[in-house]
Amino acid sequence: MNVQRTMDSLKRGGFEVRYFESAKAAADYLDESIRGKSVGIGGSMTIEQMGLYERLTEHNTVYWHWRTNDFATRTAAAGAEVYLSSVNGLAETGEIVNIDGSGNRVAATLYNHERVVFVVGVNKIAEDYERAMHRARNIAAPLNTRRLGLKTPCAVGEEIRCYNCASKDRICCGVVTLLWPMRSVKVTEVVLVGESLGY
Repeated sequence: MNVQRTMDSLKRGGFEVRYFESAKAAADYLDESIRGKSVGIGGSMTIEQMGLYERLTEHNTVYWHWRTNDFATRTAAAGAEVYLSSVNGLAETGEIVNIDGSGNRVAATLYNHERVVFVVGVNKIAEDYERAMHRARNIAAPLNTRRLGLKTPCAVGEEIRCYNCASKDRICCGVVTLLWPMRSVKVTEVVLVGESLGY
């Protein structure tokens, strides 16, 4: 993967971009730059691995359905001043790809926040848009179904890949690709981390 090409493409596309060698350095930056805000978090192993929820709750009001698992929390997260998510695929050509089952995460990255931050380990970078989409469907989605203990073909099959199933447990129901920051979001930022994080 080419981190510099990815950063240059994102900047040309209008995104704010920052790079940190370590998850700790990225977490320190986010902890310092998000203070006194309402913060929503989408389902994210990257955020979990970085311990961001615990750090941010010390000086922000944070809504994360992974901690409460209720509709009210998802709704509050969608209306927060700052929204944090990761991505399922990030193209070196600048496209940001996310797949979702219930829609709360992808929907909340699109509308009406002061700041949306995508926190992305370098393992999520793919050479181009097609490969980023392939990664989202054939790596991220199957690994998440396995984490959730679902019974989709990608969760129980021997090969980790998308089977394009019709399972009621399917989590790849909708795909959002950001080509440019959404106009209703004041700042859309990509925080790249020089480590492997999440799926």
